Amino acid sequence: MLTTTREKLMRVSTATISTALFKRGLKNQFIQGVRALTPGRPNMVGEAFTLRYIPAREDLNPIEVFKDPEHPQRVAVETCPEGAVLIIDSRKNARAASAGSILASRLMKRGCAGLVTDGGFRDAALIAALDIPSFHQAPSAPTNLTLHQAIDINVPIGCGDVAVFPGDVILGDDDGVIVIPTHLAGELADEAVQMTLYEDFVTEKVLEGRTIVGLYPMTLEKNRVEFEEWKQQANH
Repeated sequence: MLTTTREKLMRVSTATISTALFKRGLKNQFIQGVRALTPGRPNMVGEAFTLRYIPAREDLNPIEVFKDPEHPQRVAVETCPEGAVLIIDSRKNARAASAGSILASRLMKRGCAGLVTDGGFRDAALIAALDIPSFHQAPSAPTNLTLHQAIDINVPIGCGDVAVFPGDVILGDDDGVIVIPTHLAGELADEAVQMTLYEDFVTEKVLEGRTIVGLYPMTLEKNRVEFEEWKQQANH
């Protein structure tokens, strides 16, 4: 992902990107049931690095598996690239934790851009205090081994009913997390910046008492002219 694309996505919302995706026929890119542990932070932007869990089978998933240096969960934490988002398929099951504060701390120190699961985190309050954007369904205390068996790294996954492919661009804000196909990231970022600018103009006019008819969406030429003048006056 280009640095300029990343910078633009830091300034737009998942809602705006969702509309831009819908215009291109992509209707199911917003991860369901996931929320930010710490609202009010800057956007999370990074390329997807995936971890997939399957239902745990007790004879293959005792606590001793963590002694294996090649355990997929541990390898994922140690190999997720700087600037990437570790995104976990936990089968929408928050009854056992996808990860805890120590793994989240390691990702933060390694420079990863964020952490997402459609399950839950243990030590949720500690993760919320870390300087890494994190998104989950709900807090969970039991170890992931209770229900989840880490099986694959950096393969296509499903997270919150959305297909996520390695390298997809992940955008998170206070509304949640959306998945942007890699080949669309640049043009969507450009479009979303312009959409956001117009929405700022519309918001200003609506708060002044203006009707949305002909303004949102823009269907009257006089509003286009006024928008262009507004941009010039505001140095946009």
